[in-house]
Amino acid sequence: MSEQQRPAADVQDPGVRDNIVAARRRLEQALKRAGRGHDSALLLAVSKTKPVAMLREAFAAGQRHFGENYLQEALEKQQALADLEGIEWHFIGALQSNKTHDVACHFDWVHTVDRLKIARRLSDARPAERGPLNICLQVNISREEAKSGVDPQALAALAEQVIALPGLQLRGLMAIPAQEEDEERQRVPFAELRRLLASLAERHPEAPLDTLSMGMSGDLEAAVAEGATIVRLGTALFGARR
Repeated sequence: MSEQQRPAADVQDPGVRDNIVAARRRLEQALKRAGRGHDSALLLAVSKTKPVAMLREAFAAGQRHFGENYLQEALEKQQALADLEGIEWHFIGALQSNKTHDVACHFDWVHTVDRLKIARRLSDARPAERGPLNICLQVNISREEAKSGVDPQALAALAEQVIALPGLQLRGLMAIPAQEEDEERQRVPFAELRRLLASLAERHPEAPLDTLSMGMSGDLEAAVAEGATIVRLGTALFGARR
């Protein structure tokens, strides 16, 4: 979907604070069930198409990490929320070459790198004073033709090249698996992504490969059980699109 085709901003739903409290509780319960520490995964608020007022409400409730898909919309929000200290911006949308400069300059994380060309452009454009840009490589873990992401078999070669880029810091992997209703079936691709990250970490002890960006509203528990360190929630925090 192009930025021109993106949905209009939603009407504000009541209860953003309550939704965030409930989502944190759900995440904490999933972590406890998995035998993990209560702070071993962070909540990323997927705030695309949501109005600035809702993001302010989320920030007031303690939310600090926000994920945006559409560059122009995100830049407008960043300007409007420039007074909020400690906010971190994650780019989680499809990334085209002509947008890499602005993404490199204005975001703290990018979750959707799947090509060396994109990685090189991000590295070249990253301002030195901001330090390396945190990167997750998107993996097409379910091997779906219609989805973005590097093929798992090509991941090791891409990771090695990205690690060498001075403007980037490769932190881990991201995936959006095919939808499944059963939790055990949901866990299968997440487990594969975890193993891929472990393999990369073994090959590259010099890189801080500590991040698994996986899990959304419908499969959070399965993702946490397999080691997710960032879970991406939108509807559960801001309500359904209108």
